[in-house]
Amino acid sequence: MNFPPKNVEQAIEEISKLPGIGKKTALRLVLHLLKQDNKVSNDLAESIVKLRDEVKYCASCHIISDTTECTCRTIKREVNVVCVVQDTPDVIAIENTHQYKGLYHVLGGLISPIEGIGPEDINIESLINRIKNSDPQIEEVILALNPTMEGDTTAFYLTRKLKEFNVKVTSIARGIPIGGELEYADELTLGRSIITRTTYE
Repeated sequence: MNFPPKNVEQAIEEISKLPGIGKKTALRLVLHLLKQDNKVSNDLAESIVKLRDEVKYCASCHIISDTTECTCRTIKREVNVVCVVQDTPDVIAIENTHQYKGLYHVLGGLISPIEGIGPEDINIESLINRIKNSDPQIEEVILALNPTMEGDTTAFYLTRKLKEFNVKVTSIARGIPIGGELEYADELTLGRSIITRTTYE
């Protein structure tokens, strides 16, 4: 007799591939699911399939969306300000502060020569095109990037690229600790950082 059974082992293997979940946690989750009604597992499986099939990335700002059209235009936002962030969790963190009403641009990563990630590997070109072709004109770009070496490298590169446009470049105030990440910052600190942003130099 094989123990644990192959199906259980396979489920543990797949669940443990998720970030932050080791084999022990995966085993607990699998055993929990086995104790639930079939409906719980079926609903979970169905929601994951729908997630992959139906959730898209906005073609303009790269935020997760139900469509490939920019959802920023469907809600009342300040269209002359764009907040540049590393990834979707940063958008959620900033939205939770209720201090920012402009648009977003998700880079999908940061420039990191050590990891072989260059400007062409993240959504910089689409940001430049947005600013170049914006109507009404984008007047301010807020760099809300993690205060790490990669974040600073990306901010420096973007500032140089944006110099050719008539756009104000600011960065969030350094209420975020050096080396910290936006998605883990408390809402009050992050909200104040947005409000007290400074011109990026």
